Amino acid sequence: MATDPFHGRVPADRLYDTRHDMWVRREGEEVVIGATGFGLHLAGEVIAFTAKPKGAEVAAGRGLGTVESAKTVLAVHSPVAFRLDTPNEEAEERPALINRDPYGAGWMARGAPLDWDADAARLVDAAAYIAHIRAIEPTAEIEP
Repeated sequence: MATDPFHGRVPADRLYDTRHDMWVRREGEEVVIGATGFGLHLAGEVIAFTAKPKGAEVAAGRGLGTVESAKTVLAVHSPVAFRLDTPNEEAEERPALINRDPYGAGWMARGAPLDWDADAARLVDAAAYIAHIRAIEPTAEIEP
């Protein structure tokens, strides 16, 4: 567990998976998926990221790839079922992007959702995700 309190943001334009600390944003016919700042805070600095290959079908809650931190190697669990069309190759080559900009250039995968309505119904909005963070870490500082 991290020793310093979490300090970060929770963008309102996406949905969150409180079980795996991941986010998803719908962009037309695609979804974009990444790790939350809070999830990265708990895992530690990402030093390597590897996505599944293009075309892989990933079920909600299953691994879309792996991250390695100084602490551990973890499966990256997808918040939704999707077909992985575009892994973030830049983040694979330079994983510091994930740490520095998890909600922007540090996204992890993009693809076609397989069951958006059912998956989205299980996820939470930013306000509920902030409540989740505060329940785990009451001293967290959430930026507007």
